Amino acid sequence: ILSGVALASHRAKREGLGTEIIYDFILMALPITILCARGYYVIFEWKNYIGNPAKIFAIREGGLAIYGGVLGSLLTAVLFCRKRHFPLLRFLDLIIPSLVLGQAVGRWGNFMNQEAFGNIVTDPQKQFFPYAVFIEKSGEWHQATFFYESIWNLCLLALMLVINRKYENQGILLCLYLVGYGTGRFLIEGLRT
Repeated sequence: ILSGVALASHRAKREGLGTEIIYDFILMALPITILCARGYYVIFEWKNYIGNPAKIFAIREGGLAIYGGVLGSLLTAVLFCRKRHFPLLRFLDLIIPSLVLGQAVGRWGNFMNQEAFGNIVTDPQKQFFPYAVFIEKSGEWHQATFFYESIWNLCLLALMLVINRKYENQGILLCLYLVGYGTGRFLIEGLRT
């Protein structure tokens, strides 16, 4: 979150907007985004909560979904831009690189939690990081798909920053995010078990 705010603040200053717009947005977006990320997770894991609804609030036990967080941020951006009379597509292009940076950093949580890994790697010559990662729970090597996605997102971020310097059309980074992230997620998700 801090790296995303720093990046968006830097970009806002460079565009002559000042950092206040980013700080005002993050104060509004952060609680909504967390609630939406949790809500999305709970909806798709409802079988785990129907018997004990109080566990819905046990965020410390895990369970935030990126899609819910992105939808929550988008909803907040729409409301924020309406209130500020600021062009929505311009604002989204301002903050989308921070989202991609956050997703790149966030994938390392999968490494720490030893989750969202890929297929088993049985060839000893391929049992090394960054190709594979050892999963303690199963005692096996698996493809390090969290790392693949993190690198994909960093490359997407670099491409966004280069394109944004050449083209300042409103909405171009949003389109690049939807296509680029969607493509990467499609390819890498197919490797996950």
